[in-house]
Amino acid sequence: MTLDPKPFLTSIFDAAVAAADPNLTIRSHLPAKPKGRTILVGAGKGAAQMAAAFEKAWDGPLEGLIVTRYGYGARTERLEVIEAAHPVPDEAGLEASRRLLELVSGLTGDDLVVALICGGGSALLPSPAAGLTLADEIAVNEALLASGAPIAAMNTIRKHVSTIKGGRLAAAAWPARVVSLVVSDIPGDNPALVASGPTIPDAGSREDALAAIAAYGIGLPEAVMAHIQSVESAAPRPDDEKFARNEVHLIASAGVSLEAAAAEARRQGVEAVILSDAIEGEAREVGSVHAAIAREVAARNRPFAKPVLILSGGETTVTLKAKGKGGRNSEFLLAFAIGIAGVEGIHALAADTDGIDGSEDNAGAFCDGSTVPRMRAAGVDAKAMLAANNAWTAFNAVGDLFVPGPTGTNVNDLRAILVR
Repeated sequence: MTLDPKPFLTSIFDAAVAAADPNLTIRSHLPAKPKGRTILVGAGKGAAQMAAAFEKAWDGPLEGLIVTRYGYGARTERLEVIEAAHPVPDEAGLEASRRLLELVSGLTGDDLVVALICGGGSALLPSPAAGLTLADEIAVNEALLASGAPIAAMNTIRKHVSTIKGGRLAAAAWPARVVSLVVSDIPGDNPALVASGPTIPDAGSREDALAAIAAYGIGLPEAVMAHIQSVESAAPRPDDEKFARNEVHLIASAGVSLEAAAAEARRQGVEAVILSDAIEGEAREVGSVHAAIAREVAARNRPFAKPVLILSGGETTVTLKAKGKGGRNSEFLLAFAIGIAGVEGIHALAADTDGIDGSEDNAGAFCDGSTVPRMRAAGVDAKAMLAANNAWTAFNAVGDLFVPGPTGTNVNDLRAILVR
């Protein structure tokens, strides 16, 4: 094959992101116009871009408020965009939550609330329950991020310490009709778990939250534990009459983006296979398994014939053991690089489709069989870096970070492995 691996893998990422472009997805999901007001609310790392696309497509009166991550804003004419902190909440997010709840209060049955929800909304919408503080919610978020718990378990816990998550924003808008347009970054695509479901209730109970806290050994402040154990923490149920008129539309997901990525590979003459769009687990363990599959293809032409592009999505987790730099995609790829060290013909990209992996400015990284030897030549011990959760530093040392910038969408992680 004469393909240049990095540009090829970058084109695969671009195709996956383009499939979730809100300018394409929003227009086909516009709700019917109401007799009364139309209020747009939104939260997530791609919410501002979704709002800009909705504003272009909507030809009636419109007002609203969107909260997104710092640096992820978009130009709008009729809508206000607030930026706040992610992944750890801050005062700007707290104020945004207060204003969103205020914006949807006092509506009538003739009014329409359109909610634009995507990944990142959990951290961007801090709204601690009575008796709790922003510091408590920050402590919860930090403990969850370090726990290794899957995103579904995290969001079940988050909604039980909040006055806006778990359907509570939609309940505050009642009797107005609420239409939620959701970009899923959740394995399995349960829309109620995206951003902890501010407008979509789910059946996860406080007993489920307590079970997850115990299962993953999550240490939370005493006040938080006392609140979750109390009946006051119970979230709205999906069968509550306040949600009877509401609609939920999944407008983009990892599965759709993976199919688009596969189609782009085939367009360029490379067969593509999708392992799954819902892979979870420790990033380094998932990376090692993907490396074993790639080695099998390279050495024995099974279970797939080469050349082939192996794709997967989902959301892995990282149980923090040190305070290095990196994110789940970088950690996945460092374990993968260790697993394919010295093997020719394997090239990979692992990246978050929102453009940011963890707390740094990269979406992920590239690697091939020469990555670990090049790290060694640069004075970097790949295994030591992996043990220290320091994948960003390892890939930065060899110039293999992938930095596309904010993409305006978020359909979870993309892992693309080319075996030539």
